[in-house]
Amino acid sequence: MKEVFVVHPKYEAFRKELQHLFHSFENSGEYVTKGERNVIKKVNLNDTVITIKKFKDPNFIQRFVYQFLRKSKAKRSFEYASKLIDLDIKTPFPVAYAETFSAGLTTSFYACEHINYDFDFRVLIHQPKFPNREEILKQFTAFTFKLHENGINFLDHSPGNTLVVDKGTNEYEFYLIDLNRMRFEPMDFEKRMHNFRRLWPSKTMITIMAAEYAKLSGRSFEEVHSSMSSHVRTFQKKKNAKKIRKQTWRRK
Repeated sequence: MKEVFVVHPKYEAFRKELQHLFHSFENSGEYVTKGERNVIKKVNLNDTVITIKKFKDPNFIQRFVYQFLRKSKAKRSFEYASKLIDLDIKTPFPVAYAETFSAGLTTSFYACEHINYDFDFRVLIHQPKFPNREEILKQFTAFTFKLHENGINFLDHSPGNTLVVDKGTNEYEFYLIDLNRMRFEPMDFEKRMHNFRRLWPSKTMITIMAAEYAKLSGRSFEEVHSSMSSHVRTFQKKKNAKKIRKQTWRRK
């Protein structure tokens, strides 16, 4: 059995403690999420609260792929978070990751600093009268524009993957999470508009975000609104059709 254990230089002094937390994951910490795919726990490391994510154990084929052909989700999460920090994009600070190999990848963990956030993007969809909603959407659009300007294509740019911290005085901070699906590449206009599709915005939300993106990018509102709306509608129709097919299949 082979173990890979990488710690960010900021936390090198806590290497042994971190390794112990990974090894004792099942019996330590407080559950944040206990899903079928991934398990997330919150633990204390000295005076810092960190979050540890245990990724679902890969199947036989994935074990081979993650050892020889592709970086594991844990390694990608750590490396992408480090790169985002370097680009001044907010994400929970990367602490460490661990991988265990035995005839392929068997287990993997990713640890980052815990963020005490106020809400995530989902509430803006489900609560149309959420306080200061329009201003939050404008600032979120500016945040997304900054991603695009830095050549960041966040493939999971979806409602649950942006945490929002209310700083007061009409200022909000946005933190990206669940980073393992990301590309660093030039972002042309259509690719940028395509990146909004998973957010599942309403028509009103699209109007607000399109106006702000047009102002930031120097393009016309009509062009931005048309393209963003088209990508969102196409994605929503595809997802809704898939949902209907599943429901029909279950009734048979």
